[in-house]
Amino acid sequence: MMHQLVFATNNSHKLRELGEILKGEFKLLSLNDISCYEEIPETGDTLEANASQKSFYIWDHFHTDCFSDDSGLEVLVLNNEPGVHSARYAGEGRNSDENVSKLLAEMEGKTNRKACFRCVISLILQGKEYLFEGRVDGEILLQRQGSEGFGYDPVFCPEGYSQSFAEMDALLKNSMSHRGRAVAKLVKFLDEAYPPPTMQQ
Repeated sequence: MMHQLVFATNNSHKLRELGEILKGEFKLLSLNDISCYEEIPETGDTLEANASQKSFYIWDHFHTDCFSDDSGLEVLVLNNEPGVHSARYAGEGRNSDENVSKLLAEMEGKTNRKACFRCVISLILQGKEYLFEGRVDGEILLQRQGSEGFGYDPVFCPEGYSQSFAEMDALLKNSMSHRGRAVAKLVKFLDEAYPPPTMQQ
């Protein structure tokens, strides 16, 4: 029987991306699927704190195995901002286009454009938490490039590539993205925790 996990999000981009990475190995449920319509608080000052806060909210209220993630773009010359504030960098509206515009304005004239994407996943199984982190280094481009992906993807170019995340197909991006790397660790852990049944001779 396929193991069921609640992913503490209704973000369609994240759900699709995670579904592609998990490749049907686990049944992924959204917050809507478990009738969770409340705004889950995210008041932590680190990615780890926010991820834990969201997953424990689901466990405490619905008592089901779940995981959540928090991710952020950290720009070296901006003292690792926007970081935990990445989704609301330009305000509470969570407008990706405005966030990117603000970032490009902040980076104007700066020669050091090194940055990284970090993702932290908090998994809760039977009330016990496990944390997984993924990271990809790169740099901030001078302008938007590409129309795929979401968030800061159009202005982030990973090390060793000339394309932004928004110019890559999903398979290539997922193979190296911060979320892809964190999810790979999650999947490895789940495979060991829930190995497939052996065939009876």
